[in-house]
Amino acid sequence: MPDVPQPAVLGLDIGGSKTRGMLWAGGTVAADAGAGSANVQNVSVETARENLAELFGKLGNPRPDVVLAGAGGVDTDDDAYALRALIAPFVPGAAITVVHDTRLLLAAGGASTGVAVIAGTGSAAWGTNAQGDEARAGGWGYLLGDEGSGYWLGREAVRHSLHQMDLGAGPDALTRGLLEYCKLKSPRELIGHFHSGTTRRYWAAASPVVVAAAANGHAGALAMVDRAGADLAAMAHQVAAQLGVAGPIVLGSGLGSNVPALQESFKRHLAARGLDDVRILDKDPIYGVPLLVAQQAARDSK
Repeated sequence: MPDVPQPAVLGLDIGGSKTRGMLWAGGTVAADAGAGSANVQNVSVETARENLAELFGKLGNPRPDVVLAGAGGVDTDDDAYALRALIAPFVPGAAITVVHDTRLLLAAGGASTGVAVIAGTGSAAWGTNAQGDEARAGGWGYLLGDEGSGYWLGREAVRHSLHQMDLGAGPDALTRGLLEYCKLKSPRELIGHFHSGTTRRYWAAASPVVVAAAANGHAGALAMVDRAGADLAAMAHQVAAQLGVAGPIVLGSGLGSNVPALQESFKRHLAARGLDDVRILDKDPIYGVPLLVAQQAARDSK
């Protein structure tokens, strides 16, 4: 029998701060590019469309057979439909599937069952078991949750600095780092600055200030990073308990893959709950797209 040609597959990882696209042709990566966020929970529909246009231009305006997009905030069929409609004009004729971005993360960790935990601009946990049951925790957005996320760390740094100010204490190392990031002179200016139209992404990008202060032994920053790990572990445990799985639990995204102190806290708090099959994702979630596409094709062939 002649070999069946592999479909051209385009993967999209649509995060709160950026969008990455990767094209597989013949099973190998043919193009890889990034642009701004196309997540309409974080940017306007117009900006999302402009960022997608930039991304597809960088990718060479491909014509894939299959598109699989993972994005935060895909909580309902309507959410998925809206994102498919946004993507469709750029890939005429392609079969488009939209999933929550935690699914990319689990697949990138080499697992088809287990729990994925995103710790990036936002946070969320999702999992599935061998019976196909699914469960999730968090992912409510920054106004309702996102504990353990980059935004959460940035906001907690602001709260710490304002609390120190209320106590009459001078700026400590964490506050000085935050003021430098914000280009402000006084902690008092943080109140107006926070409420003056700064974005979720802006405060998420302040999280390295907290991480650096923790690395230098700042007690408040250390407590914030540990609390972030504990909150993420609690979400993972909740999902694992609902599904009756013991792992693997895959932690990834910007903070999850790159901050050792957060990883250690996450693993320690999970171990205290009896869960020790933890994997730290060492690649971008978009690399989970081929496995998800293969799984979908297998289901469709039955």
